[in-house]
Amino acid sequence: MPSYRDLPSSALIQEASNWRRDFHAHPELGYSEHRTSEKVAQLLESFGLKVTRGIGGTGVVATLQNGVGPSIGLRADMDALPMQENSCAPHASCLPGCMHACGHDGHTSILLATARHLSESNDFNGCVYFIFQPAEETGAGARAMITDGLFERFPMEAIYGLHNWPGLPVDTVGVNHGAMMASQDTFEIHILGSGAHAAMPERGNDPIIVATQLVSALQSIVSRRVSPLNPAVLSVTVIEAGSAYNIIPQIATIKGTVRCLDQDVRNQVQEMITTMVSNLPPAFGAEGTVKYMEGYPVTKNNPTCAERVRGVATELLGDNHVVWNEKASMASEDFAFMLEACPGAYFWLGADGASASKPLHHPSYDFNDDLLPTGVRLFSALLHSHQTNPLLK
Repeated sequence: MPSYRDLPSSALIQEASNWRRDFHAHPELGYSEHRTSEKVAQLLESFGLKVTRGIGGTGVVATLQNGVGPSIGLRADMDALPMQENSCAPHASCLPGCMHACGHDGHTSILLATARHLSESNDFNGCVYFIFQPAEETGAGARAMITDGLFERFPMEAIYGLHNWPGLPVDTVGVNHGAMMASQDTFEIHILGSGAHAAMPERGNDPIIVATQLVSALQSIVSRRVSPLNPAVLSVTVIEAGSAYNIIPQIATIKGTVRCLDQDVRNQVQEMITTMVSNLPPAFGAEGTVKYMEGYPVTKNNPTCAERVRGVATELLGDNHVVWNEKASMASEDFAFMLEACPGAYFWLGADGASASKPLHHPSYDFNDDLLPTGVRLFSALLHSHQTNPLLK
């Protein structure tokens, strides 16, 4: 009988690689993962698992119960990105303008292979929920699943998720006891001035001048008003104003994003943006309004669960293959919503093989299938870790 310590069979890994390449060739955007989720559900049913469809839209949850014991959740994301693939791979995207450039095809295949591996071994007591989530890329599919009763319908003491990570070698795990990924908020600022002929600016109030002053002021928030010991990013990414060379416009618009690793800093930055928009434009005789949109929260690990990931990875891969207290990324991840609702941990699985992986969201990115067996072993070992040392006693 196979054990979680064993390498998954080569036949299973080859099958997982085939699934992965099929998903890659047929990408689907958030909340439109109809083909993907149906294939996932059918495979899970073929493994003998109880399957629930339609959680949070196109989400799927499979239940594997074996006796009495702790219950945990393992999560993978399924959606692709709205971008054109630039690849000569035989499994390249068949859909123009859509591709798996973040490895969710691989995450889905790892979790499917884990479900197959555990259903065949049955060497545990308890319950594991395999959670296949829609719409991670900006669609907040994790929140949609939670709103749809994920944790009430499938109660679990902990939940775990992983992400392939270019920059770390294959068979290397990166994890820390706190924030792994930043929060992600956006803002849209409107500066209302007064239009005029460009040759007679004194007859109007140029909102572009005000906007440029405000952009400079916004940059002082991170450089001068937030402690350098508390990482934050404020990026202005859009400035829109005007329609002709000889017209001073009425309105200028500024858009951007804020990323933070601490909720208090996140609140502080939002407050300072709002204050600046209220106070700076009137000094120029203009009016400023801001729409601040909170997005994903900080992806913050439960320290006990993070230590569990560290211990399992060290046991399976060796201490030299674990980067403990790995530096957090200023990118964001909607697994954060699940970690707010349930103890758990999110970790990175190295993607660099003999040559470095393309970056995430690159048009030539392709998931490294060498990660598949390591991901299956880590997920399986986390389940067994909860058998010997439950989180809830």
